[in-house]
Amino acid sequence: MESLFNLKYIIGSVLYSLIGIVILVISFWVIEKITPENLWKEIIVNHNKALAIIAAAFIIAIAIIIASAIHG
Repeated sequence: MESLFNLKYIIGSVLYSLIGIVILVISFWVIEKITPENLWKEIIVNHNKALAIIAAAFIIAIAIIIASAIHG
């Protein structure tokens, strides 16, 4: 009987998760650099809710793409 927790699968899941998070952060940083305004300042200081929704939609979309690529 195999072990309930196989170390190979746990390490693979953690590794792919970290790679996905790094790709997500890098893609958000690229979007931050190519937009004319500072997204973080616009959302936090100026309370721009529309921009916050766009940024959240972008993050969710990139996360779905990364998850699909990892899952196969």
